[in-house]
Amino acid sequence: MLTRLGRFTVRRRRLVLATTVLFMIIAAVLGTRAFGVLEDEGFDDPSSESVQAATALAERFGAADPDLVLVATATDGDVDGADAVAAGVALTDRLAAIDGVVDVTSYWRAGSPPSLRSDDASSALLLAGIDGEADDVVAEVRDLVEGRDGPLVVGVGGGEAVGLEFATTIEGDLARAEMIAIPITLLLLVLVFGGLVAASLPLFVGVIAVLGTFLSLYVLGSITDVSVYAINLTTALGLGLAIDYSLFIVSRYREELGRGRSVEDAVVRTVQTAGRTIAISALTVAVSLSALLVFPQYFLRSFAYAGIAVVLLAMVAALVSLPALLSVVGTRIDSLRLLRRRPARPETEGFWYRTATRVMRRPLPIAISVAAVLLFLGAPFLRVEFGNPDARMLPESAPPRVVAETLGEEFAGDASAAFPVVVDDLGDNDDVGVALSSLATTISTTDGVASVETATGTYTDGALVDGAGPESARFAGDGAGWLSVVPAIEMMSPDGEALVDDIRSIDAPGELAVGGDAARLVDTKVSISSRLPLAITIIVVATVVLLFLLSGSVLVPIKALVLNVLSLTATFGAMVWIFQDGNLSGLLGFTATGAIDTSMPILMFCIAFGLSMDYEVFLLSRIKEEHDRTGDNDHAVALGLERTGRIVTAAALLLSVTFFAFGTSGVSFIKMFGMGLGIAVLMDAFVIRGTLVPAFMKLAGEANWWAPRPLRRLHDRFGLHEGDPVEERPPVRRNQPDQEAFDVDDRSASTSEDPSTNRVPVAR
Repeated sequence: MLTRLGRFTVRRRRLVLATTVLFMIIAAVLGTRAFGVLEDEGFDDPSSESVQAATALAERFGAADPDLVLVATATDGDVDGADAVAAGVALTDRLAAIDGVVDVTSYWRAGSPPSLRSDDASSALLLAGIDGEADDVVAEVRDLVEGRDGPLVVGVGGGEAVGLEFATTIEGDLARAEMIAIPITLLLLVLVFGGLVAASLPLFVGVIAVLGTFLSLYVLGSITDVSVYAINLTTALGLGLAIDYSLFIVSRYREELGRGRSVEDAVVRTVQTAGRTIAISALTVAVSLSALLVFPQYFLRSFAYAGIAVVLLAMVAALVSLPALLSVVGTRIDSLRLLRRRPARPETEGFWYRTATRVMRRPLPIAISVAAVLLFLGAPFLRVEFGNPDARMLPESAPPRVVAETLGEEFAGDASAAFPVVVDDLGDNDDVGVALSSLATTISTTDGVASVETATGTYTDGALVDGAGPESARFAGDGAGWLSVVPAIEMMSPDGEALVDDIRSIDAPGELAVGGDAARLVDTKVSISSRLPLAITIIVVATVVLLFLLSGSVLVPIKALVLNVLSLTATFGAMVWIFQDGNLSGLLGFTATGAIDTSMPILMFCIAFGLSMDYEVFLLSRIKEEHDRTGDNDHAVALGLERTGRIVTAAALLLSVTFFAFGTSGVSFIKMFGMGLGIAVLMDAFVIRGTLVPAFMKLAGEANWWAPRPLRRLHDRFGLHEGDPVEERPPVRRNQPDQEAFDVDDRSASTSEDPSTNRVPVAR
């Protein structure tokens, strides 16, 4: 099939390139609209108790968690002063008049409850829900309060304001990351490829992949919920895989030209061999990312949408559009060279060949010592704590974070942290008040609760401290009701999670559902952990099957899984040490929250695992090819590492630049995403491929290629083979492309002693 594809791209190269350009134009026009249809939420399980509580609160009682929290600070230091009261009442009325703002509660309109006033009486709160397009409402509220002189200075915070600040900050961070990554990437591409023509090829593939994925996100975002955060993965992974696949295609194409093939035959042979590796690699990465589809949070599913699309598009561009372009460029691929050429050396004298040989002389001590170091680095992950994104993950100067810090420092029994408890099936309306009063009394005596407000009044320590007011009727409905619980503790903490569990365990008179941020965190942990085994099973089974089809071995896929887990363990340990514990926080510019975003480990695992297998497939394909030819395991491992070492090293450096550029983000979980993946890529390319792979392959010896007889027959029938070489035309005399110090060309042609077999001398 790949042979036919290669011949098609050569014969129909003008049609292929014209279709590619047309696709890029359409994708550019429509794909840039993706930002308008993507969402900045998606962290919750829609079927969880906390989401059901919020839904019932809105639909049955017309109430909502406070999406907006306004902190109004009196310029004279007293919110009870005449000027402050008049301004507060007017502000409350103007806020309630904004279209889309509902359920407004204000210190100056709610009987002046103490929980809405700061300890020193200098600030007061206004709380509101949003029923409409949240971004538009938040923007209008900001316009209402910011930059105005008067007796009150007002800051806008709350969940929706934090979400909008996340999206706005990340959009700016994305532009900055591209400004950092693109120039460095262009420079490295020139160093790797040696000339402008060859260096432009990965950009061609990358633009196709990124624009095509923007188009797919626009289409999907118009149909279902898709997270805006997936854009970050699109640009990083699209450019990274484009570089990976282009490096592999171009290096093999140069090798085939060096063997005397014509341009057309070299392109076909390249698609036939390197194309097989790229196809398997792309499928492996796509399967790893597809595991994210099992999670109900559309934040995670969105990364699967974007990741699968960008991987498949990069694969198609590398196997169709790039070969067509190579058949046009021909031997001019080394035109516009900027670096001086260096004579080629025998492959057995190459850096990676010598590295593999040294490792295989002492495989057991090296394997044990490197594995021990990786496990030591991963040890901090044993004490990981999980949390949900909050205002502390924003820059210190961000207005929603300033509001959040003011609430934590100046308000005891913070009403903005109040969370709802919804109770259904309470019977007749006459029984609702009695049931709510009994439940409020019980909850108010629970450790960590400051007060409970419901239809019958406000309760503290099991006693009614304030009777029902004019607004108390909103707490009761037809056979149902709800309570607003004001905590006395920090809810986004283990104590807050314990409080949620305590309330859920109460023997309620009806069906009870707890909402709020802490309940969302508890539900998110349960949701992810319950589906994690299925996601891991999908990744493991698919990886084992694909690597078996490539290698025909039972041991090689297992070895790949073990090494990837070792690599990722060290990466996750580093993330806990840095982002949870706060080490290097001053250098990297973030505030440690004492927890890791719940979604990040599984997201990073799927992406990093896929990229690790991408490099594994590159290496394994060349080792397998050489072992099939010579039957010498040690030589095949060393030569496979030599032939892919430059490719994997260059690809990892280029991809890590893009990921590390996201480490400059002002949002700490995006910073962790970029830093973590950058570390994972480099660790895999250098530590795993350079030491553990040759050590493990040496220890296993010929057992690397063993499989039970039934599986061997299965592989012989369905395995992924290169196929027969293309029919060679008479060699065309040309100036053969030389190599340079940092070139990615393979060197088998230069070291061949037997032209009929192209056999490389085996190092004994």
